[in-house]
Amino acid sequence: MKIYLDGKYVSEDEAKISVFDHGVLYGDGVFEGIRLYNGRIFRLQQHLDRLFNSAKAIMLAIPLTKEQLVDACCETCRLNKLKDGYIRLVVTRGVGYLGLNPFRCKKPTVFIIADTIELYPEEVYRKGLKLITASTQRTNPAAVSPSVKSLNYLNNILAKIEAVNAGTNEAIMLNNQGHVAECTGDNIFVVRRGKIETPPVSAGALIGITREVVIELAAKRGIEVGEPNLTRYDLWAADEVFLTGTAAEIVPVASIDGRAIGSGRPGPLTLQLTEDFRKLTRSEGVPIDGK
Repeated sequence: MKIYLDGKYVSEDEAKISVFDHGVLYGDGVFEGIRLYNGRIFRLQQHLDRLFNSAKAIMLAIPLTKEQLVDACCETCRLNKLKDGYIRLVVTRGVGYLGLNPFRCKKPTVFIIADTIELYPEEVYRKGLKLITASTQRTNPAAVSPSVKSLNYLNNILAKIEAVNAGTNEAIMLNNQGHVAECTGDNIFVVRRGKIETPPVSAGALIGITREVVIELAAKRGIEVGEPNLTRYDLWAADEVFLTGTAAEIVPVASIDGRAIGSGRPGPLTLQLTEDFRKLTRSEGVPIDGK
């Protein structure tokens, strides 16, 4: 495997960063997870826009232009002979000292990994995912904006540990007001009486790229999409629930906290949006061969 690291394409064994990099020491950095379908990188521009906005929010100057990052992502995929897969683009604060001051880090580190991925087994997409509600709260938006996709995922990891210990794959995270924010790595949607709802950014939800795509697809079908504050009851009483994420795509939910959602199987609207999503991802994107 070839990995892009600060302007060079190196092997896995050569892809090393300093132990003094503030991405390692403090989780100081930003990242994007991006999908590649049939030789095309899906929604690359939107991912790069979010990356640069996240970096700006934490005063991190990305040392490459968006055009240069497009070229680097495409070349990393080509070198790995990848047609379908997952791209992880990471920008850290760079090498510094044993202290929090980010301005002592002179040069950010940039690396890109392109590989295959399977976040959930195929059975989950056919039967639905079992969720629990984690006791670990989503980070308060007043502390760290959920719009910043940073390298610090510790509270998500703690919630993921709860899910795994409970024998499930994923957990719902609430904010400090008891409203639903998102899952540990995915946005969440509910379907009620033919209408789709998803938590607002103010509740602690990331502005997910797949989240935005689903809202677009629903609008094309004339389906109303709202962003109200949601409670656990709203999830339990929903006709359908599904998750969205770049790596996960669209994942149906079978049960939450031991309560079956709808029929306990993937619902019709979830299945329809999944079909629309798969058609779109196979027909749109930046071709890695430039054609």
